[in-house]
Amino acid sequence: MTLNPNQIAPRSRKVRVLATLGPASNTLEMITTLFQAGADAFRVNMSHGDQQSKIAVIQAIRSMEEKFRRPTTILADLQGPKLRVGKFEGGRVTLEHGSTFVLDHDATPGDATRVRLPHREIFAAIEPGARLLLDDGKLVLRVTEHDSDRIVTRVEVGGALSDNKGLNVPDVVIPMAAMTEKDRSDLAFAIDQGVDWIALSFVQRPEDLWEARKLIGGKAALLAKIEKPAAIERLEEIVEACDGVMVARGDLGVELPPQSVPPLQKRIVETARRMGRPVVVATQMLESMIQSPSPTRAEVSDVATAIYDGADAIMLSAESAAGAWPVESVAMMNAIGDAVERDPMHGDRIHFTVMRPDPTTADALAEAAKNIADTVSAAAIICFTMSGSTARRIARERPSVPILVLTPSTDTARRLGLLWGTHNVITRDVESFEEMVAKAKRIALRQGIAKAGDRVIVMAGVPFRTPGSTNVLHVVQIVGDELKDYRSPDAN
Repeated sequence: MTLNPNQIAPRSRKVRVLATLGPASNTLEMITTLFQAGADAFRVNMSHGDQQSKIAVIQAIRSMEEKFRRPTTILADLQGPKLRVGKFEGGRVTLEHGSTFVLDHDATPGDATRVRLPHREIFAAIEPGARLLLDDGKLVLRVTEHDSDRIVTRVEVGGALSDNKGLNVPDVVIPMAAMTEKDRSDLAFAIDQGVDWIALSFVQRPEDLWEARKLIGGKAALLAKIEKPAAIERLEEIVEACDGVMVARGDLGVELPPQSVPPLQKRIVETARRMGRPVVVATQMLESMIQSPSPTRAEVSDVATAIYDGADAIMLSAESAAGAWPVESVAMMNAIGDAVERDPMHGDRIHFTVMRPDPTTADALAEAAKNIADTVSAAAIICFTMSGSTARRIARERPSVPILVLTPSTDTARRLGLLWGTHNVITRDVESFEEMVAKAKRIALRQGIAKAGDRVIVMAGVPFRTPGSTNVLHVVQIVGDELKDYRSPDAN
């Protein structure tokens, strides 16, 4: 293995670890430690703090990236619209089971019979029989009647309710844009700072993605957070309209019965995999590690299940952002990934979801590369890509060997950081078939992906520098002397 100075070896696991940064982890020292513990990508939550505070965090990630010469993914997660009730006289009331409770437009502080609801879109969309969930689902109201000014409900599950508590409306599609003015400002800021992914909250339909896509203007990839029941009804259309998806189990678990979430998680992961989009499983994965240095066995099993299902990435939220054990949380995710992928049954389980290639040359070659890698016991699949599409096609097949991605595009290398099984290297483009093979062998040796005597599979498109033209698959054997007497101003 001939790694460059400061460079660490490629991850042995293929699932990616996405760590949320926050008060417990937003310094350069902590970000570096989290990376060394196993974090492959970092989430910046735009719901907390101001934009100015995010600049130093993003710069710290880029500084760490430069030190370790590893393209590193930054995901900016937009807050999305937050539905909330108004204020109460005295700041707090108790709603009794079976009582009537009204939501209206009156700004007067509420009481145990009524409160303001400052979201007119809900009045237009709501229907009798629909549920309204308050305070993360702790209280449940059932709509009995409504008009443009009042929503009359019966309290089905009562309890204490205080000022500005959140409201969920799981049973109807709310005609509300997925982006607020804050989101538009945060998106423009994130793009200016050079983030790689934008995560959009409150997605209910594919149309919700259009505005974000237009504002991004191709400068980042777009990830749809699946957290609304309405999104499930149009899941394939939403997946088709974005670059990746997140199974946001927190809000799904509020708006749906908890027992409905696991099968939906599997459905979302399967749909994203089948359609060739990276999929992230998130929320409460190691929740107890916010306060404890070790997780529960149930949490470990939950993370393992997502890995067995073939998720591209598993995400830490408060565990790494605000918990007492951020490094240990990342290290545990890393350890679970390693252990699951060493399981001899992992390969069978991850291919339980059948991937049928599209009738294209690129898809046919990606499927062939996976099969050839198994047949000849190749050490890696190496792909040259400009846009990243070749890497996504190969990763969709979930090959048993690492995917070494060579690209001249820094943006592409960073965006692929959420993609299963990839190790991404920024390198100058090639001009000829011979140069392609020689470079693939050199970088495989230099990165520690392969050694003398190993076979590797090389994929690319000819003519070179033509995005979307993948049409070459070549099997080569590494001799071991490819780096001898080789000198280049570009280390890769």
